Amino acid sequence: MSHNTQATPLQSQYLHVNQHSWDSKVAVHLDSKFYDVNSFKAGNTSLNQIELGALGSVAGKKLLHLQCHFGLDTLSWARLGAKVTGLDLSSKAIEAATTLASECGIDAEFICSDVYESEQTAKANFDLVFTSYGVLCWLPDIDRWARTVASHLKVGGELFIAEFHPIHDVFDGYRYFHDEQADIEVNQTYTENNRDTQTTEITWSHPVSDVINALIKAGIHIVEFNEFDYSPYNCFDNLTSKRNELLNKEVFQYLHQGNPVPLVYSIKGVKTA
Repeated sequence: MSHNTQATPLQSQYLHVNQHSWDSKVAVHLDSKFYDVNSFKAGNTSLNQIELGALGSVAGKKLLHLQCHFGLDTLSWARLGAKVTGLDLSSKAIEAATTLASECGIDAEFICSDVYESEQTAKANFDLVFTSYGVLCWLPDIDRWARTVASHLKVGGELFIAEFHPIHDVFDGYRYFHDEQADIEVNQTYTENNRDTQTTEITWSHPVSDVINALIKAGIHIVEFNEFDYSPYNCFDNLTSKRNELLNKEVFQYLHQGNPVPLVYSIKGVKTA
């Protein structure tokens, strides 16, 4: 990994740079144990208890999944009865999602679009906007993101986000607080089959308070905020596996001086006006 926090002309091209990065990941991710597409095709869900427990029944709800990658979670929500639309920056991911939906016989709409442009590319008046795990770091303007989320929701509609906690990144030398200057890095992807997958990525840090305040300013009433001392995914360095008896599955923790650091947070909110 290389680190560069200086503003460069490359930063202004972040959409193109990150789209290329995510396009290059799709084939690798489809073939990974991390995503286990065959398990999904066999009928298993890709969703975690964090989001399932928070949202309950989604049957009949119009659900917009922002930054859906190749659609496993989108299609898992569809299997639970939601009327789903998945949106992602990567055309390769959207192609794969559309193919997967067809192969599994699941009714879903997929749109290739930047989040900020989704007001023009996706219909409004959704019952639920869902986004999760490694999404906000790709966005330079968190206030604009929150306004975009609100624009998609009908009054009374819900937002749910489960996101990796930015405090963990501090232990890897990243900023906690937001800076307009991006982190520009060359990284491998996070799946186990990541050999020869290095691409340039442009990301930003967003503290939890910025996310909450942006949503409040956009007219989203926060009804639930939670932090978790584990990640469902083994996608960071130096994680320790632990059996979670309540979930009946293995989860992953980052320990600092023997104590677990928050790895995930979730926010549930309702559009009030």
